[in-house]
Amino acid sequence: MNAAETPAAAEPRLTSLSHGGGCGCKIAPGVLSEILKGTAAMPIPKELMVGIETADDAAVYRLNDEQALIATTDFFMPIVDDPYDFGRIAATNAISDVYAMGGRPILALALVGMPINVLSTATIGRILEGGASVCRAAGIPVAGGHTIDSVEAIYGLVALGLVHPDRVKRNADAQAGDLLVLGKPLGVGVMSAALKKGVLGEAGYARMIATTTKLNNPGPDLAALPGVHALTDVTGFGLAGHGLEMARGAGLEVHLDWRAVPLLEGVRALAAQGFVTGASGRNWAGYGRDVELPAGFAPEDRALLTDPQTSGGLLVACAPEALEAVLATFAHHGFDHAAVVGRCAPAPGAARLVVA
Repeated sequence: MNAAETPAAAEPRLTSLSHGGGCGCKIAPGVLSEILKGTAAMPIPKELMVGIETADDAAVYRLNDEQALIATTDFFMPIVDDPYDFGRIAATNAISDVYAMGGRPILALALVGMPINVLSTATIGRILEGGASVCRAAGIPVAGGHTIDSVEAIYGLVALGLVHPDRVKRNADAQAGDLLVLGKPLGVGVMSAALKKGVLGEAGYARMIATTTKLNNPGPDLAALPGVHALTDVTGFGLAGHGLEMARGAGLEVHLDWRAVPLLEGVRALAAQGFVTGASGRNWAGYGRDVELPAGFAPEDRALLTDPQTSGGLLVACAPEALEAVLATFAHHGFDHAAVVGRCAPAPGAARLVVA
């Protein structure tokens, strides 16, 4: 019996084939900065509205006075064992970067690396079916892609979108006085760690899948609101890391009210029991020097502050007078956990994140 004919029951757990899962696979922030430091010298065409300069969610290239092209890619190893759910999560996460720039997706290309001598064609097919189901929900086709035989299972998308050049929302354009709104609760990394150890129950798994497969489709509507200055999505570097990117890009201090940050049910208790990802510690090592924590800040709270979010929520910087419209837009799209989690302030020194 060859691998393609192997019954699914005889196959290993998908998460057992990967050294890390979801956005927890990201290279640590400090290491990534070192790798990319030489690329800034490349020539930049005038049409490139957003490149790598502020670690934004996607590249944006101006086509004409009415259209700009958003281009992004995201892929990772399994964060769950169900192949269909893995495909859904990876696709939702990849498309999110288009929404985070204020755009609407137009098509996707699949990126597939699979251990073909280990996984059956049926299992691999289910991963692709999961991704395709999310693309249908986003109203876009999977128009092609690329496949390789890989030691670890890898799946994701290239996602392309369109946006009016005047509605591009960078992560670097927050203004002093802006309020910060987070669209989804935190805790996906903690849940994934508990899942790997076999202690995440059915209800917890259902909550994890619900949040990681929820498309961040409020993005274009948020970008159209007067007073919305900056957008990003919270993924592998955690709320602290992506909040810091916003602060550094704008030269501000970002102040977080930790008590106001929404958390997935049960994750604080799981984090207190030690169910945290290695990426959480790597994140803190990479940027913790620029984060001010209050006295007595619990270790489990720090773990959640740096917890890598796979398909995490949108983080919006908006003027106070735009807040009501921002929250109404989130609610219209079914984001019931959206909450004000902080504010932006002038930075007396270097940009940093201050947690209260």
